[in-house]
Amino acid sequence: MAQVTVTIDQKQFRMACEDGQERHLESLAEHIDGRIKMMRESFGEIGDLRLTVMAALMITDEYFEERKKADQVRATMEADKSARSQAAESVSQRDVAIAGAIDGLTQRVERITRMLAGPQSDA
Repeated sequence: MAQVTVTIDQKQFRMACEDGQERHLESLAEHIDGRIKMMRESFGEIGDLRLTVMAALMITDEYFEERKKADQVRATMEADKSARSQAAESVSQRDVAIAGAIDGLTQRVERITRMLAGPQSDA
């Protein structure tokens, strides 16, 4: 397990993470640090804990909004998949009907051809 030291709100924290995830953890900490800095600029000194909680709530709110959007995209994709499947089935049924009609016409043409040819003699 890897160890990483991150800085959030000018405080250092030693964190453990899986090997190879160090940069990801650092970028998460940078994101949180940026949020806290932005909020400190907007609200002034309202206390470290309160700023941290507010930043966590804002990030969580964004996460849930993005998750909702992802769920909507997933639902749209499923509906599109269902519509494509129904369209393909419709096309398949139409192809079968067209093939049946062509077969029926072919049989009629063959019958007409035999009638026009008349009785054949065995010479």
